[in-house]
Amino acid sequence: MADEKEVGAITHYYTKIGVAVIELTATLRAGDTIHIKGATTDFTQPVDSMQIEHEQVDEAGKGESIGLKVKDHVREYDKVFVVK
Repeated sequence: MADEKEVGAITHYYTKIGVAVIELTATLRAGDTIHIKGATTDFTQPVDSMQIEHEQVDEAGKGESIGLKVKDHVREYDKVFVVK
């Protein structure tokens, strides 16, 4: 099992566009691989691009909320981990 560090949680999911809003508790960077896990959610994907207030960013830190395109349906309170 890969080493994982929790970096945030899902606060909203836009079904039509497949975008999750993640409230960060640690730094997340473009290029990181994330694992999203919840009661019915469990998948891994790379962070290709993320946005803050519709602006493209390469890195976001603790306390920020980011928008991220996800490959699968996620739910509020799902946990987000960075895979090391």
